[in-house]
Amino acid sequence: MGCSKWRAAFNFGHLKVQSKLSVFFTMIILFTYLFYCLNGYCDSLPRPVYDQQSNFQNKIILNDGHEASAQQHGAYNASQVSFVREQLSDLSNGDSSSNNISIANNYGSKKFPQAIIIGVKKGGTRALLEFLRIHPDVRAVGSEPHFFDRFYDKGLEWYRNLMPRTLEGQITMEKTPSYFITKEAPRRVFSMSRHTKLIVVVRDPVTRAVSDYTQTLTKSPGLPSFQNLAFRNTTTGLIDTSWSAVRIGIYAKHLENWLRFFPLSRLLFVSGERLVTDPAGEMGRVQDFLGLKRVVTDKHFYFNQTKGFPCLKKPEGSSRPRCLGKSKGRPHPQIPSEVLLRLRDFYRPFNLKFYQMTGQNFGWD
Repeated sequence: MGCSKWRAAFNFGHLKVQSKLSVFFTMIILFTYLFYCLNGYCDSLPRPVYDQQSNFQNKIILNDGHEASAQQHGAYNASQVSFVREQLSDLSNGDSSSNNISIANNYGSKKFPQAIIIGVKKGGTRALLEFLRIHPDVRAVGSEPHFFDRFYDKGLEWYRNLMPRTLEGQITMEKTPSYFITKEAPRRVFSMSRHTKLIVVVRDPVTRAVSDYTQTLTKSPGLPSFQNLAFRNTTTGLIDTSWSAVRIGIYAKHLENWLRFFPLSRLLFVSGERLVTDPAGEMGRVQDFLGLKRVVTDKHFYFNQTKGFPCLKKPEGSSRPRCLGKSKGRPHPQIPSEVLLRLRDFYRPFNLKFYQMTGQNFGWD
C-alpha cells in the first residue's frame, strides 16, 4: 500500500515536469516566431496556394487604384472576368518582363486557332494582327508559324503547342500570308476544323507587286529591274505569271481553291487601302466577323505622316507610340508608267471576277 502511494506520487511529479518543459519550449517557439515577424521575415514565407488563388479572385482593382473584395462588389461577374483577361493579355502581348509573361502563361489552355489571317503578303497582314492584339479577348502568335505550308509534317499537336494560352471566351489567332496561295492549305485547315474563320487582307495587286519587289530588293540589291521580272518579253508585254510577285495578285484564282472547302461566309476580305485610310472602320468589321465586342476604335489610332500609315497611340505607362518596324512603309522604286499600265490591264479581268466572287468592289480599276 505504501509502495503504490509512493509510485503514484512519483508519476504525478514526472507529469508536472513534462508539462513545465512543454510550456517552456512552446514559449521559446512563440518568442522566436514573434521576433522574426517583427523583423519582416514572415513576409518571405511561402503562402498556401489556396490563399493566393483566393486573393487573386476576391480582389478587384478599382479605377482609383485601390483594392476591394469581391464581397464588396457582388459576385465575380463578367466585367471582372474581362478585367482579368485584359491584364493577362497585357502581360503576354505587351513589353512585360519574362517573369510576368511566364505567370500569365500559366492561365488558360492552348487551343487550335479559331481564326487565321491567311493572306496576302504585303497586303497589310502585320498591321491587322498588331491592331487586333490590342483587344483583350484576342491572343495571337507573334511570328508566322507556316504550319499549313511548310511544317505540316510536324503534326497538329506541334502546331497547337505553338499557340498562346487562352481563357474561356478568348480567341486564338495566327497569321501566315502564304497560306492563301498554297494549294494544299485549304484542305489542311479544313481537316483541323471546318469552323475556322479566315481573314484575307487584299490590296491593289499592282501596288502589292511593287511592294513585294521592294522588299526583295532590300535583301538582294543585285535583283533585275521590276519590268524585267514582270514580263516574259518586254516587247510583246506578255506578263510572267510564274513570278511570285505577279502570281500572288491573281486573287480570284487563289480564292477558288479556298471555296472548294469553305463557304464564303467563313471568309472576311479586308481592304489593305482602307486599313490605312480608315483603320477603325476596317477593325470594326473584323471584330464583328470574329464575334468580338468593338473594343478597338478610332481612339487607338493616329496617322504617322512620315511612315504614311496609321500607328497605335502609346499605351499608358509607355514612352512612345507603337508603330510597325522600319521594314514597313519603305519608299518604292520608280517604275515606268507604261509598265504599271500594262500590269493593270493584265489584272483587270481577275479583279472584276474577284469583286463578283466576294460581293465587294475594292476600287482598284
